[in-house]
Amino acid sequence: MSIVIENLCKNFGTHAVLQNFNWTVDRPMVLMGASGCGKTTLLRILSGLETADSGTVTGVVTPAVVFQEDRLCPQLTAVDNLVLTGHGLTAAQARSDLQSLGFTEADLRLPAVQLSGGQKRRAALLRALLCQDAQTLLMDEPFTGMDADLVRDAAAVTRRLAGERPTILVTHDCTAAELLGWPIREI
Repeated sequence: MSIVIENLCKNFGTHAVLQNFNWTVDRPMVLMGASGCGKTTLLRILSGLETADSGTVTGVVTPAVVFQEDRLCPQLTAVDNLVLTGHGLTAAQARSDLQSLGFTEADLRLPAVQLSGGQKRRAALLRALLCQDAQTLLMDEPFTGMDADLVRDAAAVTRRLAGERPTILVTHDCTAAELLGWPIREI
């Protein structure tokens, strides 16, 4: 399955954000570009949260999304947040992958509201990657708030768990893009 974007246009008032944008995504890919050029808008259109002015999008099947905001349930632990949306993900699987990204046993007992910003980002990233039903992954700056070592670890986990699913990962971080090793599209 491929995501096929044809002649996509989106304006906000008189400001054109996307103009006749075309792209086929048939594997994991990175999208990079200047602030305000439409990267987040594109992900919002693909996830159904925004409507394009014109053009077509096909092939976005059961997407899992990492937003710029973490959007975790604050009263739940990181494990509970992952299992809640994992559609068959077990707590043991969630714990194992959270620990692979630096969560301690003590961290795993905390409600999300008490986690650091970097821990919330890692939990949000894993929530999307581990969603058993997701056939498409859309990730908006998923490595924000992570130090260099965590970005390296998170990129490795992202590569492993994304597999060959059509994936769009938006980042400004050239190092993260290089660590992923995925084709890069400039917008």
